[in-house]
Amino acid sequence: MADYLPRVVDDELDELAEGLPAISVEGPKGVGKTVTALRRARTVFSLDAPAQRELLDADPGRIDSAAAPVLVDEWQRYPAVWDLVRRSVDRDPSPGRFLLTGSATPVEAPTHSGAGRIVRVRMRPMTLSERLPQPGTVSLQDLLRGGKPSVGGETGIDLPAYTNEILGSGFPAIRPLPPRAQRAQLDGYLSRIAEHDFPEQGISVRRPATLRAWLTAYAAATSTTATYTTILNAATPGDADKPAKTTTLAYRDVLSQIWLLDPVPGWLPTRNHLTRLAQGPKHQLADPALAARLLGASASSLLSGADSGPAIPRDGTLLGALFESLIALNLRVYAQAAEASVFHLRTRNGDHEVDFIVERDDHRVLAFEVKLSTTVTESDVTHLLWLRREIGDDLIDAAVINTGQYAYRRSDGIAVIPAALLTP
Repeated sequence: MADYLPRVVDDELDELAEGLPAISVEGPKGVGKTVTALRRARTVFSLDAPAQRELLDADPGRIDSAAAPVLVDEWQRYPAVWDLVRRSVDRDPSPGRFLLTGSATPVEAPTHSGAGRIVRVRMRPMTLSERLPQPGTVSLQDLLRGGKPSVGGETGIDLPAYTNEILGSGFPAIRPLPPRAQRAQLDGYLSRIAEHDFPEQGISVRRPATLRAWLTAYAAATSTTATYTTILNAATPGDADKPAKTTTLAYRDVLSQIWLLDPVPGWLPTRNHLTRLAQGPKHQLADPALAARLLGASASSLLSGADSGPAIPRDGTLLGALFESLIALNLRVYAQAAEASVFHLRTRNGDHEVDFIVERDDHRVLAFEVKLSTTVTESDVTHLLWLRREIGDDLIDAAVINTGQYAYRRSDGIAVIPAALLTP
């Protein structure tokens, strides 16, 4: 593991392990859960290996006697191990005893949720701060603390570089590969969903092409709040024999169980008078590279402003939607590290939208707009200024995340942050 790239979640895991007996690291296949957990483990049970499952089934006491920290990898392959760990924690709640990793919610759920014994931690693909050699200069945690800290820094990352980051993936094993190999790996990742992931979740896909078409339509809906009916119609244009709603709901459920769908929920404030807010989620896949691959997008097509894939109404270009998806990934990882949550804001009639709301436990918020532009105009901050007027001091700070070169504050107090300069 000499070439291990530090992850934002590392600090969270280390901090939690000082006080908690068991942590479950969850996320889609390929995000690096096992490698990250292995760096902390003395004993490993790899439950994707039948022999390891048989050993635990024959002698459950191995869980208790193994040298801690104990890594239980791909625990969903043997759901009974969840209750073994829970009962072991009941007997000995010493901190740092167990790490579990899982790439799916098991079909046969454990008999107990694990509440109070096993804490769940989400792991997502790599963020820009984990990928890029240049350190960022604007910390999300600093912004969340308030006081409108000074904002500065300079980056050489430009639009073609961001486009390559979108296409190159945040999966650690994929991004170092040459472009053709990256595309082949992403294709393989997507093919395995119907061939392996759905059957492992107890669902047989009789028409893989229909699943692929629905997933492609979902990719086309990236960074939009399109209804699931709109997505289904886009997946099967002119097809009188559309799949039943129950079928597409099963698609959505399984894709959520394997952490492939990662929608951003709508914000419902509890501390102020904002009303008439839409509650529908903003659609995102786990990695924007998957969406780009499903849509057949290339660097040249994206940079030329070309669209591809099913027709889903959106504001702006496909590249703009995928760039926003990349920012969604970054903000969710950074917000989790800061014990905050990420939402989007949209009024029901659509007259006001804010791309991302990052909310602290006390319900005060940061607001972010995302712009595929090197400059920021007055129209780019209209909704941020509206939100400031509406919620007053509940708005800690506001910023535009863009593709520019410099970070700074405008005269109206709105921060301008190039995406490459934002850090946890």
